[in-house]
Amino acid sequence: MSLAERILQGDTRAAARLMRDIDDGYASAREELKLLYPHSGSAYLIGITGPPGAGKSTLVDQVTEAYRRRGKRVGIVAVDPTSPFTGGAILGDRIRMNRHADDEGVFIRSLATRGHLGGVSRSTGDVALVMDAMGMDVVIIETVGVGQDEVDIVKMAHTTVVVMVPGLGDDIQAIKAGILEIGDVFVVNKSDRPDADRTVRELTTMLEMNSARADDWRPKVMRTEAHRGTGIAELVEEFETHRSHLFGSAAINRFLAEKGARTFMEILKDRLFAEVFAPLEADGRFARIVDDLANRRIDPYSAVEAVVAERFAAGADN
Repeated sequence: MSLAERILQGDTRAAARLMRDIDDGYASAREELKLLYPHSGSAYLIGITGPPGAGKSTLVDQVTEAYRRRGKRVGIVAVDPTSPFTGGAILGDRIRMNRHADDEGVFIRSLATRGHLGGVSRSTGDVALVMDAMGMDVVIIETVGVGQDEVDIVKMAHTTVVVMVPGLGDDIQAIKAGILEIGDVFVVNKSDRPDADRTVRELTTMLEMNSARADDWRPKVMRTEAHRGTGIAELVEEFETHRSHLFGSAAINRFLAEKGARTFMEILKDRLFAEVFAPLEADGRFARIVDDLANRRIDPYSAVEAVVAERFAAGADN
């Protein structure tokens, strides 16, 4: 049987192998994803993002426990920084979630960013799709610590959660134009710290200043102490409220259309690049182009135009 067929029969080893193949960029993984795609679309995707040190991993651990108490199967995609030595994920997230390691209702996969910006890795969406097809009711995607422009999680999660901590001060203002505009739920974690009340007030004020969203959802600011489990039940209830709002309105149709369009365009760009670049590298032309550029014998714009024109001319001949 194919890996996809084994996954649909509940084989977690096959799922782990396919996720590895996806992350390594094997062409065979695409064929398996084609088989799994019709069996996906049922999982509820939650994205957890925010600056480093906000306690995202501990929060994910507690949210996972809360959903397990509800009888839900949970998949976790933990995007970790890339090791400068091995290129793999630095598994800090998995260590913090170790208590779920023996729970058959929880599947955890760590991914390295591998230089990909946006807080997620290039393979994150496909790994989440595998978990969806596995029958996970909830898939939680935890991004690496992000900044103003690294907000790719909003492209794939039904509910985007922005986690902050007291003491950020002017940092909140600095990231307003990025993260504060994508969140469906905001969390002030470590709310037992001094200045927690001020942080909540600042976030609330900034959210009120933002223009109304197209879907008329008004994000709330929640308070948690993840290391103690305080506020987790209320937070999960807010997730479910947003989920009901999203799926009970036309917003879900817009979300699915935009997600499908982005996925198609990303795959198309990657495929077209590979189709054009691979022959250039194989026959040594890329090296010659680079040498010509370095010595100013050609400009990069003309070089690209020549390659594209040649490629499409060859395609027309075929």
